[in-house]
Amino acid sequence: MENLQLLLHGFEGALSFANLTSAVLGALLGTIVGVLPGLGPAATLALLIPVAFSMRPDTALIMMTAVYAGSMYGGSLTSVLLRVPGEAASVMTALDGFEMAKQGRAGSALAISAIGSWIGGVVALGGIVFLAPPLAEFALKFGPTEYFAVMLAALMLSAAMMGGSIVKSAIAICLGLMISTVGTDLQTGVPRFTMGVTELLDGVEFLSVIVGIFGVGEVLWYFREIRQGGASAERLALKGRLWPSKQEFRDSAGPIGRGTVIGFLAGVLPGAGPIMASVISYMTEKRLSRHPERFGQGAIEGVAAAETSNNAASAGAMIPTLTLGIPATGTTAVMMGALMMWGIRPGPMLFTEQADLVWTVLASMLISNVILLILNLPLIGMFVKILDISPKFLMPAIIALAVVGAYATNNSMIDVYLVILFGVVGYFMRLIGLPPAALVLALVLGDRFEQSLRQSMQLSGGHPVVFLTSPISAVALAVGLFAVVWDATKGYRNKKKAAKAAAHEPAA
Repeated sequence: MENLQLLLHGFEGALSFANLTSAVLGALLGTIVGVLPGLGPAATLALLIPVAFSMRPDTALIMMTAVYAGSMYGGSLTSVLLRVPGEAASVMTALDGFEMAKQGRAGSALAISAIGSWIGGVVALGGIVFLAPPLAEFALKFGPTEYFAVMLAALMLSAAMMGGSIVKSAIAICLGLMISTVGTDLQTGVPRFTMGVTELLDGVEFLSVIVGIFGVGEVLWYFREIRQGGASAERLALKGRLWPSKQEFRDSAGPIGRGTVIGFLAGVLPGAGPIMASVISYMTEKRLSRHPERFGQGAIEGVAAAETSNNAASAGAMIPTLTLGIPATGTTAVMMGALMMWGIRPGPMLFTEQADLVWTVLASMLISNVILLILNLPLIGMFVKILDISPKFLMPAIIALAVVGAYATNNSMIDVYLVILFGVVGYFMRLIGLPPAALVLALVLGDRFEQSLRQSMQLSGGHPVVFLTSPISAVALAVGLFAVVWDATKGYRNKKKAAKAAAHEPAA
């Protein structure tokens, strides 16, 4: 009850004219940031810090959190309409969202994205209000060993849940891990696989990979279908309704509920965040579905799961940031840096020493989610007008957006070349059936995966048994191994049944 009273007191501060205006402006800016690949919420917040110092701390933080929430929804717009993820966390949305757009269901995809994002954000914020202290205490139990085991289990679950060949999923994961090793070794300072290119010392830019594979790769695939007569040069067009049907709402209810829980828990763990949350949530829905073959072909459950979980994770990421002083994502790291510049140190005492500030910001996060819903739902009809553009104009526009976004990241042509390179990689991955989502997950986890492994080995004196002595680590590895064995066994049984059925078929 005490927390509820503090939250109600926070609403008094959040609903002041200055703070409400800050939330609206932040939500609008965040949506634009999410649409434009190459900027990202972390970079935007860093650019806003000089402006923030002309405001009160609560007003500035409200704008920052609104930008963060808005970018999560904004990223879904180009993912659904163009298959170009505007934000890294929107990669999974692009898999089914764009297929829905091609089927004339872009309105349904965008509406479910907005509703799922709102529910995920609001419920996760409720979790912050009531569960922050115990969850923060649990997160403290995670060391290098536990992080490595959880990430390895996530990769194993990803390989098992992708559908199709588990071998192909494993190959895609290995490719992602290999790409993540490019750059400077953080422990020795030695350049690795940079081929003498100084721009690669910081590693391969993540945005270049996802925009290349999903954006440019889609354009190359479209031209291939045109050449083979399998695609039309006519516009995609919106053939159906702008609002989801009752069946689509029913299909999305479960994924939204599960995505909220998965996203919130992933947000609490430093290093996981919205990207990992959306991947895990998407794969969970695919595994639970009675028709997993629909995923990647326009399943609204995939859009609902991905968008709900990434918003819930962005809210959940505030728990370790505020209660432990441990930023869960790059964006929350920028927020924490801004707090420290004001002389406010995040940690266990923050809720006591700066109670008014904390509860005002939490209340404003709820308000920002409502603002985003009010802003974006009425604009769906305008957004889907993008589909009225003929593909012969739309596809070059996607290439232009990808190139500009890549260049804007570091103002370097190397990133543009990488986008084109990974566009070709994405094309061939699609051609031979390698799942791009598995590569993306491995790339996201690669740096921390390697770092946690090396730290664990150093702390244990090189004995891998350390991964079995930690209860959290042992359980995580057991879950991952079970998923792989179960999927392989299921695949073997299905092949055996198919061979048996073929043997009993009468000859024509």
